[in-house]
Amino acid sequence: MATQTMSPAGPKIRTKLPGPNAQKILEGDKKYISPSYTRSYPLVVKRGRGVVIEDVDGNEFLDFSAGIAVTSTGHCHPQVVAAIQKQAAELIHMSGTDFYYENMVTLAERLQKVAPMSGPIRVFYGNSGTEAVEAAMKLARYHTKRQGIIAFYGCFHGRTMGSLSLTASKVQQRRRFQPTVPGVAHVPYPYVYRRPEGMTEEQFIADCVSYIEDRVLKTIMAPEECAAIFVEAVQGEGGYVPAPAAYMKALRRICDQHGILLVCDEVQAGCGRTGKWWAVQHSGVEPDIITIAKGIASGMPLGVMISRAEIMDWVPGSHASTFGGNPVCIEAALATMNVLESEAIKNAETVGNFMMARMKKWVDTHPMVGDVRGFGLMIGVEIVKDKKTKALATEERDRIVDLAFERGILFLGAGATSVRLSPPLVLSQEQAEIGMDVLEECISIVEKERK
Repeated sequence: MATQTMSPAGPKIRTKLPGPNAQKILEGDKKYISPSYTRSYPLVVKRGRGVVIEDVDGNEFLDFSAGIAVTSTGHCHPQVVAAIQKQAAELIHMSGTDFYYENMVTLAERLQKVAPMSGPIRVFYGNSGTEAVEAAMKLARYHTKRQGIIAFYGCFHGRTMGSLSLTASKVQQRRRFQPTVPGVAHVPYPYVYRRPEGMTEEQFIADCVSYIEDRVLKTIMAPEECAAIFVEAVQGEGGYVPAPAAYMKALRRICDQHGILLVCDEVQAGCGRTGKWWAVQHSGVEPDIITIAKGIASGMPLGVMISRAEIMDWVPGSHASTFGGNPVCIEAALATMNVLESEAIKNAETVGNFMMARMKKWVDTHPMVGDVRGFGLMIGVEIVKDKKTKALATEERDRIVDLAFERGILFLGAGATSVRLSPPLVLSQEQAEIGMDVLEECISIVEKERK
C-alpha cells in the first residue's frame, strides 16, 4: 500500500536523543505543563506523514503507536487533511446539540451501514472516548431504569469520573479520586494466557462466566438491578488481550436472560484496527451499544456512542455536548471512513497476519516472549521473566521500548508486561519488517542483559 513518507522506509536518527531542540522544549514542559501526563520517552514531535514521525531535531521514526491507536489512516493523510481544510474554511462551529448540521446525519447514515448490531441505530456525538463511555453509562441507566454496571479488571474506559468508575487498569488512575460513581462491580477478564496452571481454556472461560452469574449476580448485584456490562472485545491498556468468542457469546446470553445491555468499548480496538470494522465482530456477537473514538477521525477529537435505536429513548435535555459532532471533526471522520473502506481495513488484516506469522514464532525462539496475540494491527507481545512462572517483566518490557526508541521505532507498553503494536493501518509490509527487526533485536539485547 502506498503511504505518505518523508524518507524511504526506515528510521533516521541524526542526533543523540533527545536532541538539543527537544531538550529545550522538555525544560519548558517541565515548568509549565501538568505533571499528570504520562510520557514513555522524550519524543518531541514536529510533523508526521503516513507511518513516519519527525521530531524537532530532524530525527525520523517509524510510528508503531499511531498516536495511541488514533491515526488510523496514517499521519496527515491527504484526503483527511483536504476534508479538514475545506470544512474549516466554511464552518467551524455552531453547536450541533442546539442547531443542526447536515454532516451529522451523513456520518450517522455511514455508521448505520457498518454498525455491528442489526436493525436501526441512533448516534450520540461527543469529543473523546471517555465522553462516549459516559454517554453509554447514562443511556444504559436511563433506558433500563437500573443503576448497576459490571466492568472488568484490567479495563480502561477513560478518566472522567463516570468512566473512571469502570476503569480498573492502574491504581494511580484512581488514587485520591474516590469515591467514584457507585454501583459498579468489577469481574475477572478472560485473560487466557494467565489462566491457572493445569486449567484448560474451556474451564477457565467457564470460571470467568461463573464469576458473573454465581458470585456477582447472586451476592452483590441483583440481575434486575444491573443496567449494563461494559467490555472491551480486545482489552487495550490491559495488555492487548482478546476475549475468547465463547466468552463474548456467554456475555450476550447473560444479558439476554436478564434484560441487561451489552456495551462494547471499541474506542481503541474499533475502526478497522483488528482487520474488521469492529473487534466484537470476531466473536459473532451483536452488542446493544458501542463506544467509538480514537481512529474514527484520524486524530481530530470525536467520540461517538451508537445504540440500537429503540434503546436511545431519552428526551431532550437528558444529555448533550457543546462541541460534540463538530463539523470539522465529522468531515475528518467521513474522509477517514473512505480510506478505511477502500484500503486500510484490508491492509490491517493482510499486514497484521504477516506480522503475526513471524512473531508467533518468537514464543519458541525467545526465552522472554511468553505470548503473542491479537487481530490485525492490534498485537500484543507479552514479556516474562520465566515462561514457566510467567513472572511479570515490567522493567524489562520498558527497557525494550526504550531501546526501540533509540533505534527510531515507537512502541508503547500495555498492561504490566506487554509491548503493544498499534501502527497506522496504512503500514506497509516493508515497514512492518523493519519494526519487527528492531523489536526482536531489542528483545535479544534484554535477554542477554539478564543472563
